[in-house]
Amino acid sequence: MAKLKEEPALEFSLDVKSGVPFYKQIIFQVEMAIADGRLEKGAQLPTVRSLAVDLSINPNTVARAYAEMEIRNIVVTQQGSGTFISDKKVTLDAIERERILSQITKEYLTKASSYGFTLEEIQQVIEDLGAEAQKKEGTV
Repeated sequence: MAKLKEEPALEFSLDVKSGVPFYKQIIFQVEMAIADGRLEKGAQLPTVRSLAVDLSINPNTVARAYAEMEIRNIVVTQQGSGTFISDKKVTLDAIERERILSQITKEYLTKASSYGFTLEEIQQVIEDLGAEAQKKEGTV
């Protein structure tokens, strides 16, 4: 009996309008998936070739993202087996945290404004969601 293929823990997508290089978008998506629990330690990432085909980009772009993530200890590559989320805890310094937050915010604002939302509407949604999150955490 054939084993059903597991659904991927992460669906990659690229925003051509964001101005953010594709390799950085891939890294960012992996970082966010680790942070929110969609990717756990030891999870295997798609092969360079398969992700490049899925995203219709050059394999060198995916390879660059994977290489940078390996340098930053986000992933480990095992020759012949694949690329996996590292067991090492990734700690971010203040500069890196600010860079990531800036990237998240830029992508969010770019996408929201492309749908015609005003800065005031965006701020209101952020405030509402923040208040809702604080209630759930019991910090209000």
